Amino acid sequence: MADDRTVAFDDCWNRIGVRGDSSCERLVEYVRCLNCPVFETAAARLLERPIPLVDLAQHDVSAPTQHTSQGASESFLIFRIGDEWLAQPTPIFKRIVQTRPIHTLPHRQHRAVLGVVNVQGELLVCLSLAHLLGFEPDIAACDDKAPHDLPRLLVVSRAEEHAVFPVDQVDGVHRIALSTFCPPPATLSHAAASHTHAVAPWRGMTVGLLDADALFDTLNRSLG
Repeated sequence: MADDRTVAFDDCWNRIGVRGDSSCERLVEYVRCLNCPVFETAAARLLERPIPLVDLAQHDVSAPTQHTSQGASESFLIFRIGDEWLAQPTPIFKRIVQTRPIHTLPHRQHRAVLGVVNVQGELLVCLSLAHLLGFEPDIAACDDKAPHDLPRLLVVSRAEEHAVFPVDQVDGVHRIALSTFCPPPATLSHAAASHTHAVAPWRGMTVGLLDADALFDTLNRSLG
């Protein structure tokens, strides 16, 4: 039997909004779909529906690098923390889960380590990428979260190493052409530069492509 909390709505922002053909008359007044009450109402209804645990192992990531007519590309999961759009190789992600209590660790040596969380009965270290990369989320933005923000916990893994980090929004899995990769800008902080192997344009923005090995290496040192 279908869950009576399942929500159906018209995602007009993908058809006539800024992600569609931009023909919506409301754009004259609101400029961006994010400012429109129609989007706000849909986002609020999304927050009310049950969020299933997503297992990224079900996605086909057996060939992380593919070659097409546009050249080679790699698969990334793109997400947002504060105002920063970031991406990591899809194969390291195991699942996306709802936010849940983070249990702090006594005498933690690295402020990037937030504590541990329980994911399917397993306690995993929870890591703050914002602290690790040396940027702090906008406090004002945190106090005035938009209804479309859907914070999640991302579970990552390398061999027998596992970790979790919270994000403000997950956009999804996308392929990014290797030909669009650019060196990280010199303006990045030392911490961010050491964990970013490239940046790439995406939907009119710049996404930082994180180095998974550097992330896990730092995590191991922070727990030492």
